[in-house]
Order: sequence, then C-alpha cells, then structure tokens
Amino acid sequence: MNHDQALALLQEVLTEIVPDADFGRIGPDTDLREALELDSIDFLTLVERLSERAGCRIDEDDYPRLTTLADGAALLAERT
Repeated sequence: MNHDQALALLQEVLTEIVPDADFGRIGPDTDLREALELDSIDFLTLVERLSERAGCRIDEDDYPRLTTLADGAALLAERT
C-alpha cells in the first residue's frame, strides 16, 4: 500500500467512526483525537478496523503513530 492509499484507508475508517469528519479542516499534523473528539473506545475501534482492513498488526506501542493523518498513513504504508 502506498502513502495515498494508506491515507485514504485511514480517512475511510475515521469517517465510519465520525461520520461528519471534515478532513478539509484537519491538517496532516493535527491531533486526530482532539480534532475529531475521539474517545478511547473510538480509538480502539480505529485500531481494530485499520488492522483488519490493512492486514497488518497494530500494537499498543504503535498507537502514538496514529495521532495524526500523516503519521497514521506512514505507519500503514510501512506495514503493508
């Protein structure tokens, strides 16, 4: 998976969790938890869905890399 595909997957999964997410207002380095008001259950749902759809394991040590769109896309691109 390249970076653009990883970013699209991340945005798709986030939209399932936060249907009114406006990625035009969220910069690549914006904290997703704050911008989208993700609680801990939402974040775990994000991790589970990304892991399943990307076909890669995302460990708790990787969670800080899912803080922003840029870092999350980079993580997924590296793992797939």
